[in-house]
Amino acid sequence: MSQKTAIVTGASSGIGRATALQLVAQGYTVYAAARRTEKMAEAQVEGLIPIFLDVTSEEAITKAVDQIMQDTGRIDVLVNNAGYGLMGSIEETSLEAARQQFEVNVFGLMNLTQMILPIMRRQRQGHIINISSVVGRLGMPVNGWYSASKHALEALSDALRIETRPFGIKVTVIEPGAIKTEFGNVAKEKAKDSTKLEPYRQLTARYQEISESYGESAAEPYQVARVIGEAIASKNPRPRYAVPGQAKMLLMGKRVLGDRLFDWFMTRQLRWR
Repeated sequence: MSQKTAIVTGASSGIGRATALQLVAQGYTVYAAARRTEKMAEAQVEGLIPIFLDVTSEEAITKAVDQIMQDTGRIDVLVNNAGYGLMGSIEETSLEAARQQFEVNVFGLMNLTQMILPIMRRQRQGHIINISSVVGRLGMPVNGWYSASKHALEALSDALRIETRPFGIKVTVIEPGAIKTEFGNVAKEKAKDSTKLEPYRQLTARYQEISESYGESAAEPYQVARVIGEAIASKNPRPRYAVPGQAKMLLMGKRVLGDRLFDWFMTRQLRWR
C-alpha cells in the first residue's frame, strides 16, 4: 500500500500547523491547506505540501481534493481545523455575522467532508478529525454564536460516526480549551469592535480578563497535535478528546454542578449582577 495521505485545514499556524507536522513525523504525506498561502513559504522545508483552500468556496475545495487524488490516489486522514471565533453578545451580533460563522465553522467544513467521504468509503477506511472546542459542549457568554457553531459540529460528528462506521471510517472530535495561538487574540480584537451596547461592555471586558488569566496557563499547539496524533494512531480511538487538563476540568465541573449551579458560578466569576 502506498504511503498514507492526510489533509489538514487551517494549517498556516497554531493547532493546524502543529498537527500537520505531527502527522509528517508519523509518516504521512501531509497536505497543509490554508487560505493564507503567503504564510506557507517554509512548509515544504518542513516536509509539508502547501495547498490553497478556502472552505467557503466549493470551487477551491473541488480543486484541492482533485489535486490530492491526482498526486496520491488516496486520502486517509482529514483534520477539519479551519475556523474562527466570533465574540460578542447574542443581542448585538448581526445575523449576517452569525451566518458567516456557521458558513465557515459548519457548512464549509462539512462541504469538504462530503467531498472526501466517497473516497474514504471506496478505500473502506479513513479517519476524520473535527476540531471543536470546550465551548462546543457548554455555551459561554460573549461566545454564544461560536459555541453554537461548535455545538452543531459536535452533533454532526456524532451522527457521522455512526453513519460511516460500516465503511471503516472513524470520526473523532477534539475539544481544545485555552491554547496559545493567534486565534483568541483575533477574536478579542473583533469583540472590541462589535461590542457597542453599553450594558454588555462590562461583561465583555470581564470575560476577556478571565480569558487572559487562563491564557497564562494555556497549552501549546503541539500538545493538542500530539493528542490528535495518538487518536489517529489508535485502532479504537475515543469519540472525544478534551485537551489540556483545564478543559477536562471545566467539562467535569459542568457535569457535576448542573446547569443552575454552573450558571451561578459563571455569573459570579463575571461579576455580572
